[in-house]
Parts: sequence; structure tokens; C-alpha cells
Amino acid sequence: MKPILVSGIQPSGKLHIGNYLGALKNFVDLQNSDKYQCYFFIADLHSITEKFDPKEKKEQILNLTADFLAAGLDPKRSTIFLQSRVPAHSELAWVLNTIASMGELERMTQFKDKSERQVENINAGLFDYPVLMAADILLYDTNVVPVGDDQLQHLELARTLARKFNSIFGETFTEPKDLLTKTPRVMSLKNPNKKMSKSQPESCLFIDDSPETIREKLSRATTDSGSEIRYNQETKPGISNLLDIYAAISGEEINKISNEFSGKNYSEFKNKLSDIISDYFAGFRKKKKKLLASDKRLKTILSAGSKKAAFIADKKMAEVKKKIGVAL
Repeated sequence: MKPILVSGIQPSGKLHIGNYLGALKNFVDLQNSDKYQCYFFIADLHSITEKFDPKEKKEQILNLTADFLAAGLDPKRSTIFLQSRVPAHSELAWVLNTIASMGELERMTQFKDKSERQVENINAGLFDYPVLMAADILLYDTNVVPVGDDQLQHLELARTLARKFNSIFGETFTEPKDLLTKTPRVMSLKNPNKKMSKSQPESCLFIDDSPETIREKLSRATTDSGSEIRYNQETKPGISNLLDIYAAISGEEINKISNEFSGKNYSEFKNKLSDIISDYFAGFRKKKKKLLASDKRLKTILSAGSKKAAFIADKKMAEVKKKIGVAL
């Protein structure tokens, strides 16, 4: 049996190039490696811990599903599902809440960071987010979870809760291991000292942006004093960010790119980067447009994937209920 791999993305607006390089591209690579049984989900329950418009949520879910498929995820090779269509996620989260300590959750750095960003909406769901994430993972006897450094703390909590539950009620959950992903830290086009964020669309390169929009955004991207195209994150953070993006999309080494543009100016570099990004996502844009023309296929894939995921999750939840003594 292949190891089980689980991961998800929130439907909270369009994906930018940082989201793609940090998660979606890796999902496709992992699927295509044929090393894992892959479960990829739309994390709609997680997405409602932040301010949202209910009228837009359905559109965001379908848009992200189209992103999954257009990028190369295949429902014949991976289980693609909607988190809220598998009630066992919420049900197990409640059970895990009874063994998760307040101290463990208070130490979560992401909760502290998000609380600072949304001071008027510091809700209990935001605080409890890591427990639901643990349920997302533990339900499927997950062996590996692809994560970046910022999610390691949450994954360690999932491992802790698995150990706690197993110790109290008997062997039930698999302790998942991290599958660290090497991804570039994509920064804002306007402020290269901050991560690219959907909340500032003018500083983002969205993966379905038109070639014209990509060229316009890059032409306005912050660069640095001087005109040398050289990588140095401390003295030249703007051009270094663009070099990171260029290398990630083209697959070329940064030194090779710098040498190629030796003696050339920022404008020439930005124009070439615009072409590379536009060409890279040309097939994606075409597929996504076709997928969104009729949402029937998207809904069918989510429905079928959710049923498959629920079958697995419900079996694990039945085992959990038996272990804690509530199964009659």
C-alpha cells in the first residue's frame, strides 16, 4: 500500500503565484510521482474563520476546484473533495477538543499573527483552527503531510493529539510525518519585505491574470537603487524577489539568470519575466476558462470525491466512537 498523503487549500479568493508555488504545484508533483495515495481538499470550514461574504463562498469553492483541475490534479489519481461535505471532520474536531489543552492552542504563532490582523474578529474558530486541521489529517490514517515551515507547529499538534488519544483510549490514529516542501518565499511586488497577500491585489500576481495584467503589474513592481540585476536579499530585496519568481517558474538557477541579464536594465528583465510567466500559465488559463464555463463537472467531481472521502472518514469516526464509549 502506498503512504497516504493529505492536504488542503482554503477557498478565500484567487490564488496568487506564491500560493501556486507553495502548495498547488507541489500537489500536482506529488500526485504525478505516483508514490502516494493523495487526498486534496477544499478547506471551506477553515476559510470561514476570517471575514467572508456568503454570496461569494460558492463561487470561491468552484473557482478553487477549477484551479486544482487546470493545474493538473486528476480525480482519477487523487481524491478531490470538499471539507464540509465530510461531517466527520467537524465531528472528530470536537472529540479532539476534549484532549487538546488551552495552553497548546495559545502557543500557536499563527493564531497570534491572525489575531493581530483581524482584531475585530478574534473568534473561537480562529483559536481552534489547529484542532480541526488535526482532524483533517488524522481521519485518513495519514502518513505524510506536505507542509512549509509555517505549518510545522500545527502538524506537531496533530501528532501530539494522536499520541494523547492513543495513550488514553488505545491505538487508533497514525502519527503523521511532515513532508517539507522547498518553495520560494514569494514577496509583495510593492513591498518586497512582506509576503505576497491577496488582500493587496495590486501587489499580487494571480495565476489566472491575463498577460496584459501580468506585464502591467511587473512594470510597476518595486526594484532597487542602481540597475544591476543581481541577487542580494538585504541590499536588493525587490530584484531578488523577482529573480526568485523567475527561477521558480523557469527552473533555471539564479546565477545563470543574473548572468543572462548582465548589462541589461530592469525593464528588459521585467519584460522577459512577464513573457515567461504568461507562457507558463497559458494552458492553465485556457483549461480554467473551459472548466468555469459550466460548473456541472466541478460539482460532480467534488460530490464523487467527497463521497469517497466520507466513506473512509466515517469508518475512522465509528472506530473513535467505539473507543470513547459512545457507540451503542
